[in-house]
Amino acid sequence: MALQPWRTGKITKLVDETKDTRRFWIEVPELGSFDFKPGQFVTLDLPIHEKPNKRWRSYSIASWPDGTNVFELVIVLDKQGAGTPFLFDLKVGDEVTLRGPQGVFTLKEQLEHDLFLICTGTGIAPFRSMVHHIKNNNISYKNIYLIFGCRTKDTLLYYEELKSLEKDMPGFRYIPTLSREQWDGATGYVHAVYQQLCAERQPADFLLCGWRGMIDEAKKTIMEMGYDRKSIHQEIYG
Repeated sequence: MALQPWRTGKITKLVDETKDTRRFWIEVPELGSFDFKPGQFVTLDLPIHEKPNKRWRSYSIASWPDGTNVFELVIVLDKQGAGTPFLFDLKVGDEVTLRGPQGVFTLKEQLEHDLFLICTGTGIAPFRSMVHHIKNNNISYKNIYLIFGCRTKDTLLYYEELKSLEKDMPGFRYIPTLSREQWDGATGYVHAVYQQLCAERQPADFLLCGWRGMIDEAKKTIMEMGYDRKSIHQEIYG
């Protein structure tokens, strides 16, 4: 796959999703359509360091291909970092340098098995893209389980949107799981959720996106359940 050139993007919209998570809509004016596969990411070149590898920050695309030249990112603020404080100071109309799309964390052409999308934090971004893409293109699937782990209800991302998708997509379940708060939904960590759903060891594919600790534990647990390593695909954040 040829490496994409660096391009100029323009911020067209900003929305705070939670107190420390923001949605960024970015237009690429030189393109009539910004084409990508759900699950891919873009790299931003931020003016925060002299060395390129200290400036680059990569983020999964949270929107889905719609034929336009605008895409969405969802980014959590790390006050101790250099990249996200810069991004959170941007205003509508500001420009960013970007390259993409990139990455191979994408859907199989045929969704023949139950699909488990397991994520924490902004790791939900590529899965939001995938689920909307499946719905919009009437792609055949068996069951899809989007298991989203976070600490408290006020840190949930896209909650109302994904609950609404459950009503429109038979066989799709959105299962937010809170580790630090009791509520009427799932509590604890994501691992107990997919273990219960896979109690009968049905054929399944697992896509993991989030912090390394969650992914390492999930890989270990899934293989201990008897699934092959080839059924597990991952995208690590941080």
